[in-house]
Amino acid sequence: MARLIQPGLGKELGTNVIVENRSGASSNIGTEFVARAKSDGCTLLLGNNTGVAINRNLYKLRIDPIKGLLPIGKVASVPLVLYVNVEVPAKNFGELVALAKRAPGKLSYATSGSGSPQHLMGELLKLEQKIDVLHVPYKGQGPAMQDVVAGQISMAFETTSVIVPQLASGRIRAIATTGATRPASLPDIPTMKELGMKDFVTENWYGLFTTTGVPGPLVQRLNTALNKVLVSADVRSSLEKMGSSVPQTSASDFKQFIAKELPVWESVVKRSGATVD
Repeated sequence: MARLIQPGLGKELGTNVIVENRSGASSNIGTEFVARAKSDGCTLLLGNNTGVAINRNLYKLRIDPIKGLLPIGKVASVPLVLYVNVEVPAKNFGELVALAKRAPGKLSYATSGSGSPQHLMGELLKLEQKIDVLHVPYKGQGPAMQDVVAGQISMAFETTSVIVPQLASGRIRAIATTGATRPASLPDIPTMKELGMKDFVTENWYGLFTTTGVPGPLVQRLNTALNKVLVSADVRSSLEKMGSSVPQTSASDFKQFIAKELPVWESVVKRSGATVD
């Protein structure tokens, strides 16, 4: 995602923008690095709901991202899709739940790791539907999907951008989506809300942040540059292929959006009983 907006940001800001990968610890390493950087607006974070809103409920962080980061603008928001291996004898959500109840502990779901949005969605699904499904954490979503496709794992949650190409293989089946509305790329797949789970509405979102203390005029300049990049033809096309709308938010809008997201994810963590053990 960072490399998608990198060229355009450099052009709009009139400077070189370098992408430095500081992955690890479920996004905590990169998030903390930016939160501790100088307040000069030269260090930016392509953050997401995991590093900004979820981890503060699961880890003992050395710095709260909400206090250490300053929102610039939203970059993308992509719903998750619940999918199963095609050999799982369930063609829809009702059949999947019934199958899980007939065989407690026999089905399994893969995630990119404990504490990930996919993990939280899986545990929330178990809680709300009163089913027993084994959680199998992987080191990354790629290996997790590979084992679902291969039939080693029953099901998983994944973003629409990854799922849609895989559906063409005929080896997986989409069951439901977590967005507020059906994705344009999956118009026949119902939302969890449609299926009666009104609180099961969430998306993986991404946004641009800098360090708290950066002057307002500089934040405004960064926000203006970002919004111009997002509506450029190539970036817009890429976002739409991912199943994301093309957000156009002010820094204030994005800050308010995050404020609304915090209690949502806090509630999901508590209700799901998810841990990072």
